[in-house]
Amino acid sequence: MRIPSCFLIVSFCVLGQPADWLTDGGGPQRTGWQRDEHVLTKDNVKNLKILWKLKLDNQPREMHSLFPPLIVSDVQTGSGPKQIAIEAGISDNLYAIDVETAKIIWQKHFTYPPVKEGRGLEAGDPLCPGGQTATPIIGPPDASGKRTLYALAGDGYLHFIDVANGEETAPAVKFSFGNAKAYALNMWKSIIFTTTSQRCNGSPNQVWAMDVNDPAKKVMTFNPRSGGLWGRTGAAIDSTGTAWAPTGDGIYDPETRTFGNGLIGVRVEGNQLQLSDWFEPINWSWLRKRDLDMQVTPAIFPYKGQELLATASKACRVYLLDTKAAGGDDHQTPLAQTPLMCNEEINFASAGIWGSLATWEDSAGERWILTPFWGPVHRNFQVPLCYGPVTHGAIVALKLQGDANSPKLVPVWMSRDMNRAEPPVVANGVVFAYGNGENTEQAYPERGLYDYSPERIKHSTHAVLYALDAETGKELYSSGDQITSFNHFSGLSVANGRVYIATYDSTLYCFGLETEPRTK
Repeated sequence: MRIPSCFLIVSFCVLGQPADWLTDGGGPQRTGWQRDEHVLTKDNVKNLKILWKLKLDNQPREMHSLFPPLIVSDVQTGSGPKQIAIEAGISDNLYAIDVETAKIIWQKHFTYPPVKEGRGLEAGDPLCPGGQTATPIIGPPDASGKRTLYALAGDGYLHFIDVANGEETAPAVKFSFGNAKAYALNMWKSIIFTTTSQRCNGSPNQVWAMDVNDPAKKVMTFNPRSGGLWGRTGAAIDSTGTAWAPTGDGIYDPETRTFGNGLIGVRVEGNQLQLSDWFEPINWSWLRKRDLDMQVTPAIFPYKGQELLATASKACRVYLLDTKAAGGDDHQTPLAQTPLMCNEEINFASAGIWGSLATWEDSAGERWILTPFWGPVHRNFQVPLCYGPVTHGAIVALKLQGDANSPKLVPVWMSRDMNRAEPPVVANGVVFAYGNGENTEQAYPERGLYDYSPERIKHSTHAVLYALDAETGKELYSSGDQITSFNHFSGLSVANGRVYIATYDSTLYCFGLETEPRTK
């Protein structure tokens, strides 16, 4: 079959400058910005189709199933170079998938003796599902071009795996507690970071770090003496190697090194993980009493000669901080903050900002910050562009204006209504976002607190993928009813003209453009 010349041009762009997605959130700074995507555009995303969907044999645990896939190009396999998706499943599974054929190249299941029973092995508890909960990370190529996949199994052991064939390249080493509910791995130089939450299986709520080049593989930790550090994409890392992680409910008392309801920055010094800086909202006590903790992984970015970060909480306000002096001299004064955008009803479970943020820079050099939120928009929040009533959630785009010492977060647009809007990814002037379709209720008037997985699963619907114009928020594409299941604490991956989303029923969807007839 003769391939049209336009398809050859697209293929050359993809092969010449691959747009890989090697870590949850797209990079160490957790910006959610796919800078190298050139296939998908504002003009053609209306033509997105499901190129393939693959049902995997991963068994869900509570509400968790599959995590965002990692995408890496030009992997030298036994059958030639391939672009591979690495998909992690909660039941200690890894799958390497050829994205061109949707065929599994290799798969791996971590086996280990039963982990001490504790919270997380209680049927119906969605907070502590046990198993592999941290999205893996793909390291840089070595001198021969080989890449290592770092994966944290449910027993707390860190594995070193050859991306090409799934073989272990070194003995696994103990990194965290088993069934600890670790969050997405991140990496700075040779140091791997993760965070843990909910004290699952007795695990401390803390930041964990390990230098994989250290022969002793020493585990380094910092404990903020707070509730869980459950930012969706773990810790974000700035240019100095400082890892920034949100902290859960708790008190704030710096004299006793207690940092609840805030944000901490920690850095490896020698062979210790040391506190570098922190930020604490001035109303932390009010947030604590209402369970509106700071559980949003920050996005880190340069702005007019400085390095800034944006973070948020379930209270539904975005904070802007300087990474060199988070919160100023008193650690409680942000550079800027938004008004309340949602959660007027002060709902701890089904409203507010959850997960992580995204940030990008347009062709004019202007900086944008994107935040998802759940629930109805706040009646006092004003935005120039909007697309109908928002009752279930939306994406809000903010533009950063002013100098680096006194910037302003200016609302520009709010998307259409989305059923529990999740962290977006921006690529080539397009915002990819989705409503997860899950039932997020944890309390009911007739029975009080009742956070029970079977009940929530029964009342969940299905996820919907959207493509929006990044400068206006206008809807360019919707998947409608094509995705048939919901997802919980997952995410999007965008690479080389494809958008990936995984669902609770252990199905991985690949959306893209039909450039030539496909073999059925």
